[in-house]
Amino acid sequence: MKNKSANTIAHVLIEALPYIQKFKGKTVVVKFGGNAMVDEALKHSFARDIVLMKLVGINPIVVHGGGPQIGSLLERLNISTQFVDGMRVTDSETMDVVEMVLGGQVNKDIVSLINLNGGKAIGLTGKDGDFIRARKININTISAAEQASELIDLGHVGEVASIDPGVVNMLCNSDFIPVIAPIGVGEDGHSYNINADLVAGKIAEVLAAEKLLLLTNTTGILDKENRLLTGLSIADIDDLIADGTIAGGMIPKTRCATDALKGGVSSVHIIDGRVEHAVLLELLTDQGVGTLLVRN
Repeated sequence: MKNKSANTIAHVLIEALPYIQKFKGKTVVVKFGGNAMVDEALKHSFARDIVLMKLVGINPIVVHGGGPQIGSLLERLNISTQFVDGMRVTDSETMDVVEMVLGGQVNKDIVSLINLNGGKAIGLTGKDGDFIRARKININTISAAEQASELIDLGHVGEVASIDPGVVNMLCNSDFIPVIAPIGVGEDGHSYNINADLVAGKIAEVLAAEKLLLLTNTTGILDKENRLLTGLSIADIDDLIADGTIAGGMIPKTRCATDALKGGVSSVHIIDGRVEHAVLLELLTDQGVGTLLVRN
C-alpha cells in the first residue's frame, strides 16, 4: 500500500513537471469568486494553489469579486438594493459599502489567507497607483409602461477604460502576489464598481498573460446534454451562444473570455471552483477540471 501511494505521488509530480517548465516566468490571472470564496476548505485549497504557483516560478495575479458579501452588509444596514440587467444600481451610499467590503473586508481576508499559507500577498484596488481607470456605465432598457427606450443611471457602476500595469508588474517581478479588488477611479475622481470578470480579463490582456482562469460554480461550459465541453475556439463560442447552448449568466463570462483571447491572452479556462485545488488541477495536470478556450 505504501509503494502504491508513493508511486501515485511520483506520477503526479512527473505529470506536473512539463507544465511547470512551460509556465515558469509566465503570468496567470485568476478570478476568484463563487463557492470557493465562502467554503473554508475551498478557500484554503485556493490559497495553497496560489502560493505553490508562485514558488515554482509562475506569477499569479488574483482578482476577486464579492457580490454576496456586499449584499449581506447592505441588508444589515437596511440599505435597499435595485438591480438592472444583473447590475447593482450603486448610489454614493452604496458605493461606500462596496469599497468597504471589496477593498477592505474581502480583499484583506484573501491577503491574510494567502499569507497564512506561506505566500506574500499585497492587496490593491484600482485606485492604488491609479492603475484602473473607469468609465461610467449607463444602460438603455425598454419601459414596460411606455414601450420606449429608457436611459438608466446605474450610479457608480463602471467599465474598464484603461489599465496602467506598472504597480502590478512591480509586484509580479518580486516575491509578492497581487490581490486586486475591482474598483476603478473615473476622470471625475469618483470610485466605480466594475465587474470582476471584466477586470480580470482586461488585466490579463494588458499584461499579455499566458492564461486567464475564471472560477465558477459550474463544471464549465456544458452542451445541451449537460456534457462538459472543452477545447473551444472563439468561433465555437459564438455558435454556442447563437444556438442557445450558452445562455444566461454564462454569456457575459464567455464574452469576457473571448475578448481576452482577442486581446492576446494565450488561453482562458472556465473552471469549477467547487473542486478542491481546482486551479492546480487545471493548470498542472493533463485532464483539468473545466473548459479550455483558445483563439482558433
